[in-house]
Amino acid sequence: MTDTLWWVVFNVFVVAMLALDLGVIHRSAKALGVRQALVWSAIWIGLAASFAGLLYGTQGRTAALEFSTGYVIELSLSVDNLFIFLLIFRYFRLPEEQQYRVLFWGIIGAIVMRAAFIFAGVGLIRRFHWIIYGFGLLLLYSGVRLLFQHGGEVNPEKNPLLRVLRKFMPVTPDYVDSKFFVRAERLYATPLLLVLIVVETTDVIFAVDSIPAVLSITLNTFIVYTSNIFAILGLRSLFFALSALMDIFEYLHYGIACVLAFVGAKMMLSHIYPIRTEISLAVIAGILLVTIVASALHRNQQSAG
Repeated sequence: MTDTLWWVVFNVFVVAMLALDLGVIHRSAKALGVRQALVWSAIWIGLAASFAGLLYGTQGRTAALEFSTGYVIELSLSVDNLFIFLLIFRYFRLPEEQQYRVLFWGIIGAIVMRAAFIFAGVGLIRRFHWIIYGFGLLLLYSGVRLLFQHGGEVNPEKNPLLRVLRKFMPVTPDYVDSKFFVRAERLYATPLLLVLIVVETTDVIFAVDSIPAVLSITLNTFIVYTSNIFAILGLRSLFFALSALMDIFEYLHYGIACVLAFVGAKMMLSHIYPIRTEISLAVIAGILLVTIVASALHRNQQSAG
């Protein structure tokens, strides 16, 4: 299969899954139950694992390992980002039945933005290789900042896009079904559009960390793109699965900070001491496993006490 055909087939798969998701399976606007969300999260993870197997059979062990490592990085970073999404939804008092719709359209925009970021990032590193050290320093800084950051807060009113929108278009006081716009004597935006704008601009900030993190593993544009997209596609189900279980992962925040610091150090040491992909995957998986187990043990101790 040629490189062009790989791109075409994968993007057709993405479009088909999105159409199936919104048009058939989740046609009605409603929040997913925890059990349903866990099932769908498992399906998306299973599809990603199957894709890694396909890469192993067609492109070899290296491609499969690079994809798997990139996917684990993206998925782990997404877990922490979901907490911010939850704060945004609470800030705007977004009804649960509308959350899935916002996440769906947010992911459509995220796919487009991530693709642009990936192509730009790979192109810059290949042309100006010293940029990799800048990305590494950025990830180290992000990891240290996250390590000492307690809790999270959002202030959408400072979002410049919201200020511009409100300046040129009136906004209805309440949500209007699943509509982003309504027309009365003139065109009005609804609060649902405001939530979508905040989610999209927040994802741009997330991409500043996540894209360089995967670029520390490989500069294969197809691998970076597919690992990102698979993680994004499962984000909606993962949100509903984890929103009810967020307290269980008390220490995961620190694990993600360590992952960012590790991949940042890996980028900065890439010419002095290159770390093999399988070792990177083992370290990242180990960090996440330790923090999840520590969170579970601490929760059990609190329950027992």
